[in-house]
Amino acid sequence: MFHNEDNVRPYVVGAYRFRVELDGMWVAGFSEVSGLSMETEIHEVPEGGLNQFVHRLPGRIKLEPLILKRGMTMTNELWKWYMQVVNGKIARRNGSIIMYDEQDEEFRRWNFYDAYPSKWTGPELNAISSEVAIESIELVHNGFRKVKI
Repeated sequence: MFHNEDNVRPYVVGAYRFRVELDGMWVAGFSEVSGLSMETEIHEVPEGGLNQFVHRLPGRIKLEPLILKRGMTMTNELWKWYMQVVNGKIARRNGSIIMYDEQDEEFRRWNFYDAYPSKWTGPELNAISSEVAIESIELVHNGFRKVKI
């Protein structure tokens, strides 16, 4: 039996119970969220006389845009938010991506900050398909923090 340093049995949660909040409000039922990623840039510095390796030093943190996808609905709040950016009015919003466990209790939360839409994508239309029409919006942001639950 595996035990971690806190002597707690490992628990794995499904990736299908989640929701997204913007400015504390649940704005839509998204079917997919991606881009919850950060990466440290590495600067390679060769040192004269040492040919066996190169020093690798940490640099800036690179953040991916959050990509939120959902089925098309009667509401247009994502489109309107993006059109504000197109018209030169950037309305930044804070938000959260929240995962739930099997009992619908909050399991993890990632709060992201100062986000605004940088891209909106409409559905791919195909007359011979019966798939749901999906729209997506990409949000650039100034970082996120995992909140311990």
